[in-house]
Amino acid sequence: MNDAKLRFSNRVQDYIRYRPTYPVELLRVLETDAELTTAAIVADVGSGTGLSSKLFLDHGNTVYGVEPNREMREAAEKLLGSNSHFHSVNATAEQTTLDHGSVDYIVCGQAFHWFDRSKTRQEFARILRPGGWVVLVWNARRIGTTEFLCDYEGLLRELAIDYRQVDHKLVDDSVIGEFFAPAKYQFRSLENSQLLDLAGLTGRIASSSYMPAEGHPLYPVMLPAIEKLFERNEQGGRVKIEYDTVLYFGQLTSTD
Repeated sequence: MNDAKLRFSNRVQDYIRYRPTYPVELLRVLETDAELTTAAIVADVGSGTGLSSKLFLDHGNTVYGVEPNREMREAAEKLLGSNSHFHSVNATAEQTTLDHGSVDYIVCGQAFHWFDRSKTRQEFARILRPGGWVVLVWNARRIGTTEFLCDYEGLLRELAIDYRQVDHKLVDDSVIGEFFAPAKYQFRSLENSQLLDLAGLTGRIASSSYMPAEGHPLYPVMLPAIEKLFERNEQGGRVKIEYDTVLYFGQLTSTD
């Protein structure tokens, strides 16, 4: 975890091309249950290559993308920089550099598990306006619902470097509850999926920071293993990765 800010530096292109996006239904949930409007100012903290930022920009929001990794931040700037509502910020979740009480929503897409939660909570409470919301989002890959997804999980467990140590599933309901306490939070789950050819499956797996990168001794082993995984499970030249887009959202109150 010490190198969390650097883990994705050599995986940016795979991340851009092969990571799943977020379903637009996420916006409908926040409009209905968290007062989201197009006028809201959003801080996308741990914004990476801009996947979640783009969702809110397309909705009409002003977005501050807070990202400490230079390569990922520059990728987001290339993708979203032409939008005048996007502002790229070189900073961390623990020290966003944003002004006190300056944002209506804080969104963390696929990033919250990397943060120092105590320091992050203090910082989020500082930059949120009264009545503001924190939104934590993950695309959680389903495990065991299809033969392919069983095989996929098996490949990760066989070849990953530190999968168990950095898996976002380590952030469970008790962690979420502690973060929002004493306030309550709401939970929603939305269906999501990807259809991938062999190049897409290879890129999707390679985009994960816990998988061997080029130059690692296991990298030459990983590539034929992915090809065999694909050949066993493809239908019409594609495999399907199913996800639950899980959404936790709530408001922060004083812990004093």
